[in-house]
Amino acid sequence: MSATRNTRPVSAQSRTAWGEGYGHARPDSQFDFGPDGIRDDPDLQTAENDSVYGDGKERGKSKALTSPASTQQSTSCLAKFGRGIRSLWATRQTEETSGDRELHVKTTLRELIIYCVFLIILCVVTFGMTSTTMYYYTKVMSDLFLETPAGDNPSFKEITNVNDFWEFAKGPLLDGLYWETWYNNKTVSDDQLGYIYYENKLLGVPRIRQLKVHSNSCVVHDDFKSVIRECFDSYLESLEDKSSFGLENGTAWNYQTQDQLDGSSHWGLLATYSGAGFVQDLTRKRSESEALIGDLFDNLWITRGTRALFIDFTVYNANINLFCVVRLVVEFPATGGAISSSVFRTVKLIRYVSVTDYFIMACECIFVLFIIYYMIEESLEIKKHKFSYFKSFWNILDILVILIAILCFAFHIYRTLEVTNKLQGLLKQPDKYADFERLSYWQTQFDNAIAIAVFFAWIKIFKYISFNKTMTQLSSTLGRCAKDLAGFAVMFFIIFLAFTQLGYLLFGTQVHDFSNFQNSFFTLFRIILGDFDFHQLEEANRVLGPIFFMLFVFFVFFVLINMFLAIINDTYSEVKGDMANTKNEFEMADYFRKGYEKMLEKLNFKRDKIVDIQKALHSADINNDKQVDFDEWRQDLKTRGYADGEIEALFAKYDIDGDRILDEEEQKRMMTDLNDQKSALNKEYDELEKVQQPEVTNRSTSRVSFNEDSGEDSDDDESRTKSSRSGPAQSVSYEEFTVLSRRVDRMEHSIGSIVSKIDAVLVKLEAMEKAKLKRRETMGKILDSITESDGTSDEAKREQMEKLVREELERWDSETSITPQPSGRGTSPSSSGRGGPRSRSRPGSGGHTSSDV
Repeated sequence: MSATRNTRPVSAQSRTAWGEGYGHARPDSQFDFGPDGIRDDPDLQTAENDSVYGDGKERGKSKALTSPASTQQSTSCLAKFGRGIRSLWATRQTEETSGDRELHVKTTLRELIIYCVFLIILCVVTFGMTSTTMYYYTKVMSDLFLETPAGDNPSFKEITNVNDFWEFAKGPLLDGLYWETWYNNKTVSDDQLGYIYYENKLLGVPRIRQLKVHSNSCVVHDDFKSVIRECFDSYLESLEDKSSFGLENGTAWNYQTQDQLDGSSHWGLLATYSGAGFVQDLTRKRSESEALIGDLFDNLWITRGTRALFIDFTVYNANINLFCVVRLVVEFPATGGAISSSVFRTVKLIRYVSVTDYFIMACECIFVLFIIYYMIEESLEIKKHKFSYFKSFWNILDILVILIAILCFAFHIYRTLEVTNKLQGLLKQPDKYADFERLSYWQTQFDNAIAIAVFFAWIKIFKYISFNKTMTQLSSTLGRCAKDLAGFAVMFFIIFLAFTQLGYLLFGTQVHDFSNFQNSFFTLFRIILGDFDFHQLEEANRVLGPIFFMLFVFFVFFVLINMFLAIINDTYSEVKGDMANTKNEFEMADYFRKGYEKMLEKLNFKRDKIVDIQKALHSADINNDKQVDFDEWRQDLKTRGYADGEIEALFAKYDIDGDRILDEEEQKRMMTDLNDQKSALNKEYDELEKVQQPEVTNRSTSRVSFNEDSGEDSDDDESRTKSSRSGPAQSVSYEEFTVLSRRVDRMEHSIGSIVSKIDAVLVKLEAMEKAKLKRRETMGKILDSITESDGTSDEAKREQMEKLVREELERWDSETSITPQPSGRGTSPSSSGRGGPRSRSRPGSGGHTSSDV
């Protein structure tokens, strides 16, 4: 059982469909001719299945509409949907693209475009979290507390002993923390108190904390035990003094653990200090804080066992929505004296305030979606390649970027919750110390992780542009010389570490740059870059200092560094030479050029359609009655290769009255539409010419202009039509041309060498022919002398014959000496020819002479 397939009704709203091909219209091609141009019309039935003729009858294949067919169609839709979803994660590693060059290019471009969008989003998110304002904020705060002295009091950087610290604490520290008067000495109102520079809100109160080591924490030599009764070692957490001292009341005189203070450790210049200790919180008013510091000073809060002092506070600037977490550190080494250091962390803890911040939040959401997308993509690749997936550097880099992004996202959630809790607690207890130290530390680590992720993300671009051999020169050079560099690195660091230890041992007690092994290591790297202080070495040791410097410069700078450069240069030259003789796996420029040519083909094909219809309008009116009926129209277009369905649809579009005849007005309307189509195509040609590259312009099909008068059937138009249908001119890439040119040059050189050798052989053959004629003449004379019977005696004849033979041999000798022998190819003397020594007989031996002749 079969049911007749419903065909598209013929009406005035029907639209013309044209096939797309390289010649005339194919029956299986479907296009829509509308006001916007020629385009695909998937709903239009083709002449291959159902044809609608001028009589309105349908002649087509019937197709049964059965339930299994519907089921099969639904299954096909599900399969297409599955393939569409699957194609979202199609990559070069999940798809078999090795045998399909065009698919490989398309997949690479698709990956590159998606990754570029991801990279842009990542950069927007990253740079949206920072700004140059952070630097200026840090500089303002650091200059205030580190560089500003108060009268004769030292600044923080000038602290060298305990007295300097107390002078700083009583003067510059309080001056920087409390701004209670205006510049005209008027008192600041209560609601304006607690602002540094009148703009930066002091969150909570500052805190002063110290760490001590207990007495007798080190061993005193027996000879000095009677004199030195107390010994305080350098700081170690195990040596901390946890006993109460002084007044023994309040937190300043009683030890608190790190958990009790909710503190964090600090990596100082001399040691790593715990978050525990003896603390004194200041107040929101200067007078009260000054009294507290005076009380600590009077009761000797800093003792011989004190090893570190910390001053912590946090300020917030609402104008720029930034926090500045400040920690001033004074370390008291076991040698005596004091060493100051500081940490200023300017961070953005409250993320979403302004419109820009909410835009960043939207980008962050998109970034999370991209991370999920790439997680699925990498999972599919791991599923397909198993453990071999991890053999690729780029795959490991992908995993690394994803892991960093996940960690950053987790910290982002933690930071938001933690800041909210701290600010809520601070609002409830404004006189309590606000500890943002740990949060600011992890925020800094978060910023560092994001910076590393951005760095790796930019490096990953090489993964997608490695299709071009020029782009792979760096990776190929480093990959090829990796073994040589590894061997060189071993040799380099053996010598470098030897000089590092030598410098540390020779100058470590006198020169700061060599005061420890780490400083010595980096100082030698600075010498390689030209940043060094020779006078310090010379002052430390007038003999060994210059010798050390000259030996290091000679062995490391002149020898090892140049060896390193030689390895890179030689490998790069090899890679460059190999790439010069290797054709690219594929040229992206060729791909775009082909796309450009395909667009030209489509435009040319559309032009052909318009030209055919214009010609049909003129030639179909056989009886010159200015009317075109359907039969005339159909007959003309059928000869041009159009299907009946296309002809009917186009005719019905302009046959408004439905009388199956195009009158003069309807023909004008059709001609107007065709002219509009020509103008649109001309604009498309102009746009293509503007965006194309110069070499693409030279290689591609040139722009084809249209005749304004569609009735001109010139030979030039016909030839242009044929050329456009036959496809674009095939072109050769620059790389192919270069390779072929080199091959032609080598072939010409080889052929030239062969021709020169052939010329030499011909010259020798000519000389041999002349010698042969001379020998024949000589042999004739000898034979004549033998056969003549003119009464001459036999002895005279023999002498005459010997004379002729001797002259002939001498002539051969002279010819042999003149003719050069090719080196390496000459024969032995025994076979060198008749002119050789062995071919000559003794003068008295006539029989031997006759034999040679």
